[in-house]
Amino acid sequence: MSPDRHGRLTVTLCRDLPDFAALAVEWDALHRRCPTATPFQSHAWLHSWWLSYGIPGRLRVVLVRRGGRLIGAAPLMLVHRPMPLLVPMGGAISDFFDILVDGEDTRAAVTALRQGLHRAASHTVLDLREVRPDASAHLLYEAWSGARGSRTDSTCMELPAEPIEALIGRMPGSRAQRARAKLRRIDALGIECRTAPVHRVAGAIGTLLRLHEQQWLGRGVNPEHLRPRFCAHLVRSTRRMVRDGEASVREFLLDGEVVAADLSFRSARLTGGYLYGADPRLRERKVDVSSMLLREIARDSEGPDRGVLSLLRGSEQYKSHWAPVPVVNRRLLLARPALEPMLRLRETQLAARERAAETVKSRFPAARDWRGMLSELPDAGLAVLRRS
Repeated sequence: MSPDRHGRLTVTLCRDLPDFAALAVEWDALHRRCPTATPFQSHAWLHSWWLSYGIPGRLRVVLVRRGGRLIGAAPLMLVHRPMPLLVPMGGAISDFFDILVDGEDTRAAVTALRQGLHRAASHTVLDLREVRPDASAHLLYEAWSGARGSRTDSTCMELPAEPIEALIGRMPGSRAQRARAKLRRIDALGIECRTAPVHRVAGAIGTLLRLHEQQWLGRGVNPEHLRPRFCAHLVRSTRRMVRDGEASVREFLLDGEVVAADLSFRSARLTGGYLYGADPRLRERKVDVSSMLLREIARDSEGPDRGVLSLLRGSEQYKSHWAPVPVVNRRLLLARPALEPMLRLRETQLAARERAAETVKSRFPAARDWRGMLSELPDAGLAVLRRS
């Protein structure tokens, strides 16, 4: 059904969890119509995240409708430290933030969201982390009438959404031969891959997190990944996302035993591996886990207009073997004209924290848990630089 381009525009602010929960159907429809949406803007992910991490009274979701049809949304929350800020729902465990805009009515949606956010941020700065270069949030940034600032954020690594053989074909000859040999080794061992249906998601997620803990034992695992609230969030969100074709949970079996598991997400133009766990004994069997996982994630990404296969945040060495393209997220700061001094203060705080982070990394270059050290730097509401 084509949108009514002459319908009346309305902008509202959703502040109550039951009201946000009730948006599921129309939110999902908007998510499908937004050309830049990533899995981390799905209703399943955000609603579940709020149940695990949200603070009552802090929900701030700006909604734009035309003639009753939802055409724009900005999912945010209020924090008070280190100053009053509106920050993305999804927090540090989400790799990307974006606003949602109807691809058939983008200009009106962005304009109305700007007006709604001006009102919602009457006493706060908007601090929007992990904005992809092609995100719709950049349209909001360009249209903003007030103070603005933009900084680099996490680096992500991306590949074309192609089958594994095509990805190997992009490598130099000797490296391609080694990649094929690693996959042949996996096949020779008889490792099987199975995908968990909806009714098995909870058990598969539990297995994934158990293997993830084993994999990082003694090497500085992200403590959040071991907490019950994280497990509960993954189970809730992934059940819905598997049902809707937006996620896959895979288990890899060797001699009938699950020795690895992973969770990947997909949207219209992006597929990405989110989290995995692997039995340390696989290293003894000379199994290249990253190759094993990437082959299956690449199968998920196949199809017309699937966009990119994202290795998500972080530029770890093992990712470079596949010759990915580095893509740098942005951090967008927005404020009303009268709040420009507050926005500049926020920029100063962020610059100081970045200098402190560099100091930690330079003083403890061999430390396996320097990311944990960085997470302790004082700045409430800021993400750890990278998930382990």
